[in-house]
Amino acid sequence: MEHRVLGRTGRDVSVVGLGCWQLGGDWGEVGEDVALGVLAAAVDSGVTMLDTADVYGDGRSERLVGRFVASRGGASSGLTVATKMGRRANPHVAGAYTLDAYRRWTDRSRENLRTDTLDLVQLHCPPTEVLLREQTYDDLDVLVEEKRIAAYGVSVETVEEALAAIARPNVASVQIILNVFRRKPLEQVLPAAAEAGVGIIARVPLASGLLSGRYDEQTQFAPTDHRSYNRHGEAFDVGETFSGVPYEVGVAAAREVAALTPPSATTAQLALRWVIDQPGVSVVIPGARTPAQAKANARAAEVPPLSAETLDALRDVYDERIREHVHSRW
Repeated sequence: MEHRVLGRTGRDVSVVGLGCWQLGGDWGEVGEDVALGVLAAAVDSGVTMLDTADVYGDGRSERLVGRFVASRGGASSGLTVATKMGRRANPHVAGAYTLDAYRRWTDRSRENLRTDTLDLVQLHCPPTEVLLREQTYDDLDVLVEEKRIAAYGVSVETVEEALAAIARPNVASVQIILNVFRRKPLEQVLPAAAEAGVGIIARVPLASGLLSGRYDEQTQFAPTDHRSYNRHGEAFDVGETFSGVPYEVGVAAAREVAALTPPSATTAQLALRWVIDQPGVSVVIPGARTPAQAKANARAAEVPPLSAETLDALRDVYDERIREHVHSRW
């Protein structure tokens, strides 16, 4: 597995990580034994970066990750665990983002993850105002000084939010949606991050599974799965569900992507390889609901870089089918 430096954290991480949202909830039921099996399969396949959040299953994901990392030696395991904070605020408004709140949130995450110092804490898609004010970064610097956290970053919805964070001197990483169906970050965000030495964590790389090539117009998702209840942004930003692409449009476009898959790879691996190949990307964090999915995702790092012809064809799919639905929104 190739490793890259995760921005200003200075930590080497595998280019394929594991997103752990599904281990907490919102993707249908994932039992505890299965969740621990997913973590083991990923790490045994070379993954060293685990990304979770305090709201995933109201802490369930963090607790499972903490339990697993402890079983692998804790701080000596060689694993990097990134978590997120802020979405527990109710109401979720800019005024809720205070130093006292940061301390409460990180104390809870430290307990869940069984560690004194969190490797990386990211503001979890906060109101834009939070990312624009100086006090936010001053407060996060305090958490570093207090050794609650080793480094901090942001998880954002829009290009503008990403650029605002990249301009701050101590932001270690930016997490943003980047995939074959969400290409706008290539224009400004990735070059700016590379110039500043900020890591890029690419989330939703398979467009909530669309880019696995396994879904069709008749596919049904569980009522507890955000792909059922958030298709129009009913619960949170619609861009987090199928990357904001209307489902039927995405299914049709995914068929065209699948037709470009080389014989030695799966469509999901093709989509992940596309992300890995983008200059400035530190790590891509696909989720997995089964150990087999985790292993297959890790093998995307072994797929050869995509040919110029394949890259051109993928861009054409975006321009012809997807661009009008997403490019101006985020």
